[in-house]
Amino acid sequence: LLIAIIGPGVFAGVIAIAIRSIGFCAKLLYEAIEEIDHSQVEAITATGASRWQVMAFGIVPQILPAFAGVAVFRWDINIRESTVLGLVGAGGIGLQLSSSLNVLAWPQVSLILLVILLAVVISEWVSAKVRGAII
Repeated sequence: LLIAIIGPGVFAGVIAIAIRSIGFCAKLLYEAIEEIDHSQVEAITATGASRWQVMAFGIVPQILPAFAGVAVFRWDINIRESTVLGLVGAGGIGLQLSSSLNVLAWPQVSLILLVILLAVVISEWVSAKVRGAII
């Protein structure tokens, strides 16, 4: 749909990934906020803290691990989605792969697939390290 509205290119792919990621992250963060320990919020409120202080010292520290986990998870997914979106005309390395496949440039196809595999493996490794540090 975005390719029809914006036209083929990287911008359409970025917007498509951003829309999906924002919705996904918002839903998971909403659930994390619902599950916070309200006794901490009540204790900070009882000290006379402002709304911003309650949020900064009572809510944010409780949802920060969930936010970091969701952000890393979404980043990992976005790397994979960007390749698929490129194959359908949204630009990026997937578009290069599609072009190389169309002209049967097998050495170039092999190199692009290797780069994609390397990017996915590196992102998975970074994702695992960050998740391990958070938990």
